[in-house]
Amino acid sequence: MLGRLALTLTLSWVGLPTSAWATTNLTAWVPLFKGIDHAMGTSTPGGGGFTELQVVHLIRVDLTDPDVRLFSSPPLENYISGSRETAGYTVGDFLVTNGLQVAINAGFFRPSEYYLPAGTPMDISGLSICQGFVVSQANSAHRSALLFSSNNVPTVVPTNWPARPTTGVYTAVSGDYPVLVNGVNVGYNYLSDPDSIHRLQPRTAYGVSQDKRYLFLITIDGRQSGYSVGAYDWQTAAWLIMAGAHDGLNMDGGGSSTLVVQNSTGQPVLLNRPTAVADSGRQRTVGSHFGVYAKPVPGFINEVAALPDDTTAVITWTTIEPATSQVAYGLDASVPLTTPPQTALRTNHAVLLTELMPDTAYRFQAISTANGSRYSSSNMVFTTTNYVTTSLLFDLDQPWTFTPANVSASPWTTLAYDDAGWDGSGPGLLWVDTRTTGPNPAVQPKNTMMPANPNNNGFPFVTYYLRTRFQFTNDLTGVSLIFSNYIDDGAVFYLNGAEIYRHYLPPAPEPIANDMLAIGYGCGGDATCPFVFSLARDRMPSLAPGDNVLAVEVHNYNRRSPDITFGTTVFFTQPRPVRPQLEIESHGALVTLSWSRTGYILQEALDPAGPWTDLPGPVFASPHTVPVYGLAHYYRLRK
Repeated sequence: MLGRLALTLTLSWVGLPTSAWATTNLTAWVPLFKGIDHAMGTSTPGGGGFTELQVVHLIRVDLTDPDVRLFSSPPLENYISGSRETAGYTVGDFLVTNGLQVAINAGFFRPSEYYLPAGTPMDISGLSICQGFVVSQANSAHRSALLFSSNNVPTVVPTNWPARPTTGVYTAVSGDYPVLVNGVNVGYNYLSDPDSIHRLQPRTAYGVSQDKRYLFLITIDGRQSGYSVGAYDWQTAAWLIMAGAHDGLNMDGGGSSTLVVQNSTGQPVLLNRPTAVADSGRQRTVGSHFGVYAKPVPGFINEVAALPDDTTAVITWTTIEPATSQVAYGLDASVPLTTPPQTALRTNHAVLLTELMPDTAYRFQAISTANGSRYSSSNMVFTTTNYVTTSLLFDLDQPWTFTPANVSASPWTTLAYDDAGWDGSGPGLLWVDTRTTGPNPAVQPKNTMMPANPNNNGFPFVTYYLRTRFQFTNDLTGVSLIFSNYIDDGAVFYLNGAEIYRHYLPPAPEPIANDMLAIGYGCGGDATCPFVFSLARDRMPSLAPGDNVLAVEVHNYNRRSPDITFGTTVFFTQPRPVRPQLEIESHGALVTLSWSRTGYILQEALDPAGPWTDLPGPVFASPHTVPVYGLAHYYRLRK
C-alpha cells in the first residue's frame, strides 16, 4: 500500500444521539495519477464523531488538469433506447475494456441480477451521456444528475425533472437524490424516511467543490460487521464535506458500490471492499459506469511507451536530465531479462527488444542511471502483434452427431471414440425449444432439432453431447482458432480429447457433471447473438495435422428452461510476412526518414550495392532526421 499521512478530525454532530461516539479519520490526499488523488476515511466507535463503523475511499479529480478526460458507459452498437442501451460489466472489466485509470459504478440500471455475463445488454435509468451522445434520457425515477461540458466544467442538478436541456453536455450520469446542496447537508431530510435506501447502506456518491475545480468520487463499504456497516445519507454528505465538496449526489449503492484504479500493467485494483466481493468473491455486473482517463504522476522517468511488432518491440521514455538507457523485460513480473546498458547520456531514450514471441504479453521496466542514482519505471506490459491471414475452417451448418445420454464416463471427446450409436446427426444450429408459443423465430438457422426429455415434462435435457470431425491440412506453426458461437446456455469444448474452453460453467479444474447447470447465459437467454473466443496454438496443443474431432457438451441454465441451442463457425489464422515501408521527405536542408514497423535498424550507403552501415546509435525509432549531403545517400532497413 502507498504510505499515507493520517489527518484526524474530531467531529460533533448536533441533534444526533451521543450514546456511542466515534473517532473519524481522513488521511491526506496521495497522488495516484496526474490530477487524481486518493484518500481513505475511517470511523471507529469510541472517540467522538460518527456513531457507526465505516471505511470510506475517496478519489479527488482535478477537472482543470488538461490531461484528465471523463467517460461514462457508451451505447451498444445495436443500441435500443430504453431497452438495450449499454453493455453490462463489472467495474474492473469496464476499466480494462476502456483503458481507464479510475472507474466507479454510477446510476441505476436493469436487469438487476448480480452476476450476469460481461456484455449483457442493459437499460440505464436516468440521464446518461457519453462523449456528447445521449445514451439514456432523463426520467422521474432517478432525478439527480451530474453534467460535464467537453472541457470538464461540472454542473450538479439536484432534481433534473422536468429534464433540463442537454445542449453542450459532453458527459452525464444520474443519481438517485441529492445529499449535499450548496454546502447544506440535506441528507438529514431522509432520517425519518422508512425506505430502506435511507438506512445504513453501502454507498457510492459523487460531489463537486464550490469552485468546480474538483470532482469527488466516494464509496462507503457496508454490511460487513467488524469492518464497515455502511452509512446514512447525512453521513455520506458529511464525508463529502470533509473531502471538500459543496454539492453531492447519492448514486447506486449496495453491493454495486465499487471503486477501482489501474495498475502499471493495465489491470484493475480494488480500492474498496464491495459487499458483493465480500459475499461471493466476485464483483457485480452493472450497467452504468463512470471513469476517468489521466496520465502518470511525473517522476524522473516519464512518457514510457512500447511500440511492439511481431517479434520485436521498441521501448521509449524521457528523463528529466541526461541518463543511461536499459530495459528489463520478461513473461512475468520478475522481468528476468535485461538489455545491454546504453551508456550514452540522453533525455530521450529508445531501446530495441528482439527475439520476442508473436501475440504474447511481456512485462517490462524502463531503467536509467544518472549521477550515480538508478531509476526505474513501474512494471508495465505490452503485447506483441501477430500479422495473420484468416480462413474458414468450417461453417455454422457443419454436421454434428448428438446424444442426450450420459456419456460423461466414456472417452466420448477423443478421436478414436465411435459415436455411430448416438441419437442422431445433422447440421447446426442444433436446438430444442418446447415453448407453448412456439420456438423463438430470432434463433436461426434452426437446422437440426434434438429430442426433448420425456421424463421432465417435455423440457429439454440438462445436457447434450455433440461431436464433429474436420480436416486441418495447413502448417500448424503460429496457428490460432477463432470460434464464433451461438450457445444457449453453457458449454465445454474439447479438441481431440483435451478440454480447451468453458463457457458459463464453473472454471477448471472443477469437474463437469452430466446434471450440472450452466451458471449464466448470454443474449438475454436466447442464442440470438454470437459469442466469440479465440485460442492460440499453445492453448490447444492437441490440434493435429489431418483428422481432428471437436466435441462439445451443452448445458442448460435451468431444469425447466424450454430451450437449448448450439452452433459454431470456426476460422483459423496463420502468420503472414509483412514488410516495412520506408518513406523519405525533404524539408529544406533536412531529410526525414520514417517507416511503418518497429524492430528494424536504419542503414545508409553511398551506393545501392553497398557497403551498408548502421547509422550511429543505432537508429531503430521512426522517424529519424538527417542532413542533406553533397553526395547521394541511400537508406534501407535491416532486421
